[in-house]
Amino acid sequence: MTPTDNFISHLIELRNRLLRIVVGFIVVFIAFFPFANDIYALLAAPLLSKLPAGGQMIATAVTTPFFVPMKVAMMAAFIVSLPHTVYQVWAFVAPGLYAHEKKFMIPMIFASCLLFLLGMAFAYFLVFPVVFGFIVGTAPIGVAVMTDIGNYLDFVLTLFFAFGLAFQVPIAVVMMVRFGWVTVLQLKEARGYVIVGAFVVGAIFTPPDIISQFMLAVPMWLLYELGILIAAMQKKSPELSIRPPVE
Repeated sequence: MTPTDNFISHLIELRNRLLRIVVGFIVVFIAFFPFANDIYALLAAPLLSKLPAGGQMIATAVTTPFFVPMKVAMMAAFIVSLPHTVYQVWAFVAPGLYAHEKKFMIPMIFASCLLFLLGMAFAYFLVFPVVFGFIVGTAPIGVAVMTDIGNYLDFVLTLFFAFGLAFQVPIAVVMMVRFGWVTVLQLKEARGYVIVGAFVVGAIFTPPDIISQFMLAVPMWLLYELGILIAAMQKKSPELSIRPPVE
């Protein structure tokens, strides 16, 4: 097979994998679409539970009541179809990897997806009640908190994304050590900078109350320490190195 034929075959394989990802997402989305309003109600529950009796959310645009639940259904479809998406990506890149690289990457990919979902769950069950309790509790007397459903969706998606990425810290640490970009000793020496950076990120992505900032910064720091611990343990296993074996 010529290099050109090989390149074309890779493009065809990539196209097929992308089509399977899109089809998988569409199938799940179609299944979720009839329940879009119910899914949005579940997403809005942390805020609604903090509103005063009779409090509610509002829609300020004509099309918002339709498009916002649809976006929520799309988000849910993306999350549910994520394992299928990851498998298709892995099936495309795996043939080009060494056996020891596959041995390293498979648990990393699985852990990355799991940690992202754990980050979202952490935000939903622990952070949202604190954040929305603070927002509602600090509203001036005589001001009714009636959040637009579109703005609410943008806000919670931002927090989901922030916490999902924050929970990727141990994966990033292990990868950097395994690729030889940094050493475990260097990571330990940078601990102070990481802690300061975690609080800066917490201040950017959370409301201005100190509790929610801590709820993002402290897990990032602890996950950083977990990444250092795992990286140090794996350094004792040379057979897991991603570098090509010396012939």
